[in-house]
Amino acid sequence: MPEAVRIVEAALADADPQIRVNAIEVVAATRRVELMPKVRRLLRDEFVPVRFAAALAVGDVRYRFARESVEQLLKDPDENVRIAAAYALVRLGHLDSFGLIRKAIISKDQTVRANAALILGKSGDARQLKLLNWALSDRDSSDKVRFQVAEAMAMLGDEQVYPKLWAMLISAYADDRVMGIKAMGALGTEPAKNALITMLDDKVLEVRLVAAGQLGALGS
Repeated sequence: MPEAVRIVEAALADADPQIRVNAIEVVAATRRVELMPKVRRLLRDEFVPVRFAAALAVGDVRYRFARESVEQLLKDPDENVRIAAAYALVRLGHLDSFGLIRKAIISKDQTVRANAALILGKSGDARQLKLLNWALSDRDSSDKVRFQVAEAMAMLGDEQVYPKLWAMLISAYADDRVMGIKAMGALGTEPAKNALITMLDDKVLEVRLVAAGQLGALGS
């Protein structure tokens, strides 16, 4: 087993839930199907972010062996986990679960609303742009939600969101700039690439690294 895979496997069992979340995201991003049985077990983790990430991973990888497990999560006490489970089921062909995600975008809970936006972006369904536009303009949406909505719209290829993303890049807050960089990377247009190049001169090292990573992913 390659050393990198061993590191990820160990991280899936780490005592720190954030480390487990990070490891799950790596498994999903790299499509390491051989580690998905361990991710499946984390669908029962005591921490909400871990269950949420594990359900998203099942959907991203389309890991059909976890279908029954994610179906059980539709009864999870936390709505974030329920919509992640719905996403997994949609990716596994159960399209009737999509309504649960669309309903969550109008939630008063800002974390639920932001996560619903993330999932709508991950869905790849451009028909969801109308709903995302509503969330972007709704006065009840927090800045966190608006930033996530903007990234989701970029993921769906909406070039009209570019000005919103540029505003994130010039924010005084490094976290906002990082989100803007990731969204520009998701958009992937030539203007987006040019905007990412400007971020290589950011005063914060983390921001520069994220910009470099996004440009690398875009082949620049």
